[in-house]
Formats: sequence, C-alpha cells, structure tokens
Amino acid sequence: MTTTVPTARPGTRFDSLEQEVFLNVWRTYDRLRAFEDALFSEHDLTPQQYNALRLLRAAHPEPLATLDLAARLVSRAPDITRLLDKLEERGLIVRDRPRENRRMVRIGITEAGQQLLRDLHEPLQECHRRQLGHLSRKALKQLVQLLQAARAPHEDEASRWR
Repeated sequence: MTTTVPTARPGTRFDSLEQEVFLNVWRTYDRLRAFEDALFSEHDLTPQQYNALRLLRAAHPEPLATLDLAARLVSRAPDITRLLDKLEERGLIVRDRPRENRRMVRIGITEAGQQLLRDLHEPLQECHRRQLGHLSRKALKQLVQLLQAARAPHEDEASRWR
C-alpha cells in the first residue's frame, strides 16, 4: 500500500492555511517569549513561577488550593508540586495543610514574593512595550479578539479565559 505525503500548497511553504496560521502563532510566541525569558532569568524565575506568584497576589490574603492555582495558570503545569517547591525554597510562598483536610494544600504568597512582584512591575511593563508597543491600541484589541476566537472551542467551560 502506497501512502502519499502531503505537499505544501502551491506557492507556499505550508500544507494548509491552518498550518500557516499555527506556525505563525508559534513563531510569534517564540520571538516574544525571548524578552520575558531574559527578564525572568535575571531574577531566577520562570514565566510559570511568575504567573503563579501573580495569581497568589491577586488572591491575597486568602490562600489558594494547589489544584485551584494550577487551573488558573496561563499554561498547564504538569509538575505544579515542583514549581511550588522552588518558590517555597526561595521564601516566596508558604504552604498550609488544613487540619480538617490533610490532603489539601493551600498556598499563600509571602512578603518576599510580593516584593519580587513589585520589583518586576516596571521592568515587565517595559518588556511588554518592547514586545508589542509597535502595535496600535486598535490592533492590539483586534489581536486579543482573534486569539480569543481561535482558542474558544478549546477552552474548558469553567476557564477564566473564555
């Protein structure tokens, strides 16, 4: 049995318009992510760790259950425990196991974690300006709408990103 390998659409390097869009989104993510990676590496932080701290600050003074925190992250964290271990080792978060449910772990942000976020605020704003500041407000809003539309059928019903 002979199988044929799809070839790119005539005049393009892509097999389909969907592939072209996907690869452009991926390339854009890669190019924009480099700016954040450089900033976060100066603070020995990953983008996911930053995102976790940001979410914990938003919930403060209430702690978040580990699973709730994991569900709110921008991208999936397959090893949320290890991510939290590293933040706890640095004194940026605290963990608490309630007496009434020892299987649950609640996570809170420390003053050191809040200070790190304050220290990162302006450099991160500048990073975002370097990433996307060349686009007009109108173009940025249109881009948000297009990305939401592309992602919508793939979001869980309970997602805060819907």
